[in-house]
Amino acid sequence: MPKQTIRDIDLAGKRVFVRVDFNVPLEEKDGQMVITDDTRIKETLPTLKFLIEKGAKVILASHLGRPKGQRDPKQSLAPVAPALSELIGKPVAFAEDSVGEETKAKALALKDGDVLLLENTRFHAGEEKNDAELAKGFAELAEIFVNDAFGSAHRAHSSTAGIADHLPAVSGLLMEKELTWLHDELENPERPFVVILGGAKVSDKIGVINRLLEKADTIIIGGGMAYTFRKLVQGITIGKSLYKPEWEPIAQAALDKAEQRGVKILIPVDALITDSFDFDTKKLGTTKYTGVNENIPDGWEGVDIGPESVKLFSEAVAGAKTVIWNGPMGVFEIKEAAKGTFDIAEVVAANSSAKTIIGGGDSVKAVKKAKLADKMTFISTGGGASLELLEGKDLPGVTCLKDK
Repeated sequence: MPKQTIRDIDLAGKRVFVRVDFNVPLEEKDGQMVITDDTRIKETLPTLKFLIEKGAKVILASHLGRPKGQRDPKQSLAPVAPALSELIGKPVAFAEDSVGEETKAKALALKDGDVLLLENTRFHAGEEKNDAELAKGFAELAEIFVNDAFGSAHRAHSSTAGIADHLPAVSGLLMEKELTWLHDELENPERPFVVILGGAKVSDKIGVINRLLEKADTIIIGGGMAYTFRKLVQGITIGKSLYKPEWEPIAQAALDKAEQRGVKILIPVDALITDSFDFDTKKLGTTKYTGVNENIPDGWEGVDIGPESVKLFSEAVAGAKTVIWNGPMGVFEIKEAAKGTFDIAEVVAANSSAKTIIGGGDSVKAVKKAKLADKMTFISTGGGASLELLEGKDLPGVTCLKDK
């Protein structure tokens, strides 16, 4: 997906509007909002340092949370300015709004290499509606648009796509990296190419399954969506495990397509089951492992893959040259149901001869929780965006950028 990047244009002395993803978790401490995880800020540093070195006047824009077009001090980007300043070793000015005359005056006063952070773009109701006037307001601040917010690239908002109607638009270095790993590398992957998909609903992942059935050698299916496949393939009863009758034809069509294309689909052969499960309190009732292809009794539900499934999946992963993983193997937020997900994280990390790509969302949380992030080749910063890209969908925040 060859898009022009900040390397392809002259930046010296130019005001550059950079859409970043500073949607960081905040917590109130002693009456002040404090950042609890600055990963997303750190991910944009290569782009920001490049722009500063080239003498650009950097104007940073991001959303934070879901303020629904209202000003909310608890969702202000103000705490990000000092945190970013510390990371880049220079002052970061803050504008109380993301558009308007005062903000424009601050943008016009910037000197080469200066950095200005704008207030939360979603304090304006027009942002999520891709309002043309708001996009024009953003564009009036700058001469170039850089999109480095991959996590928001699947949304057509004023600051991610609309602004590109008014300014030359190119990709930042993080966006370039995401497109390289989640698109270009998978166009012609090194084989065997193994895909691991987890998560709750078959309906959410079927687009990705269908798309990757055209490229993968093996697809491993775990998580809540695996029970529909198990019911179909193994003919077992699945108790009250996650399942809807309308998922069956979707799963069957995927199985048929896999057979036609000679793609191996691996599904769990055993499970950790429980007789009661409360996600809110993170509590499970009595738990036990089923035997291989054993029925799940009425009143019980599967919450994780079992040890035999881990063995089965491990063999496929160990022999792979390219692995992409999206979605947990069970309810990994609950300690007792996290073993399968963490075991798979370890297996992926152990294959040092493969390119290992973690495709956003909960898989990233799991890999970080398992302290294995540094063992992976690439970890995506986008949940929904990575899924849509893997599905082959056009992302508004990417299609608006200039082609090479």
